[in-house]
Amino acid sequence: MTAAPRFFMIAGEPSGDQLGAALMAGLRDETDGHVVFEGVGGPLMQAQGLDSLFPMDQLSVMGIAEVLPRLPLILRRIRETSEAVVASRPAALITIDSPDFCLRVAKRVRARRPEVRTIHYVAPSVWAWRPGRAAKMARVIDHVLALLPFEPPYMTAAGMTCDFVGHPVVTVPPATPSERAALRAVAGLGADQPMLALLPGSRAGEIKRHAALFRDVWDRLATAHPGLACVIPTVPDRAAAVQALFQNAPVRPYILNPSHHSRPERLKQAAFADAAAALAVSGTVSLELAAAGTPMTVAYRMSPLSAAIARRLVSIRYASLVNIIEDAPIIPEYLQEHATADALTAEVSKLLSTPTLRDAQTSRFETVMTALGRSGPAPGRRAARSVLSALR
Repeated sequence: MTAAPRFFMIAGEPSGDQLGAALMAGLRDETDGHVVFEGVGGPLMQAQGLDSLFPMDQLSVMGIAEVLPRLPLILRRIRETSEAVVASRPAALITIDSPDFCLRVAKRVRARRPEVRTIHYVAPSVWAWRPGRAAKMARVIDHVLALLPFEPPYMTAAGMTCDFVGHPVVTVPPATPSERAALRAVAGLGADQPMLALLPGSRAGEIKRHAALFRDVWDRLATAHPGLACVIPTVPDRAAAVQALFQNAPVRPYILNPSHHSRPERLKQAAFADAAAALAVSGTVSLELAAAGTPMTVAYRMSPLSAAIARRLVSIRYASLVNIIEDAPIIPEYLQEHATADALTAEVSKLLSTPTLRDAQTSRFETVMTALGRSGPAPGRRAARSVLSALR
């Protein structure tokens, strides 16, 4: 009897944990359960049978100020993880996002065990900036699983094989009528009360740069549209800061704090589904809103230094993934100095007042979701098939 394939998997943050868990489920389905997992992961991957070498949250740090105090621990974890892969001799090392950690592990494994296939899940955004990252990654990675349909040619040009496997946003089920009713109940909204979804970001830096701006926009919209309600989905670590900023708003938004609810993700989906429009920072959340059919305006501010660097390095016309995928300005974008309270208030107000503008956006969202894999097998299953094919 052939030995079950052994996979060593590494995820360093919650989004990677989600991708890894879906991939593990797909691999189990594709091999009739004859598969063994080792590595580093969070609660979702552990629920799929992974015994994590150490807590994943030790790797979930961003920014120089956060990384430097933990650098000795991170370097030790790189060494320990590399040694564990070498000792395991897996059929493949599967690294999931978190390139600063994962690719350093892959480099060490490649030097010691060049026969181990290396697979990286989530292609680097070389189509946007720093195209040289792909060639650098190709020195230690054999195969890439891409979330976006236009990414494989960039990877193959650098010398790796690559498959588009779909984006996890297409697997999120739409909010049910009972979930939408539950959201309105906890937020204290009337059954037909119009609602705005406000999403100022989930990272500390994003909150700092956008929350006051979004507060200003909300105060103006509440005056211009009497009866309009506002829901702000947030994350536990940022809820208090958002709550404090909106504490004295003339019309108080409902802050959706995941810590206060048993199924916060479903309430967030309900907020997206029930919102007449959304104002959001540019990022993955624009895909989440598009998947829910929520018309939106996006804004983004960087620090002056980061913006100056980005203007020199970034090679794409749009900031939001919806517009990038469609290669068209489907969603209004307001970036840097153009992201002002006057401009955003006017744009969101038009969206709230003009059904044809909302319809013009939502009619294109289904095309975007189809491009991301909604009509095919689930991304976890497609990723599993790609992994097994790469091994052959």
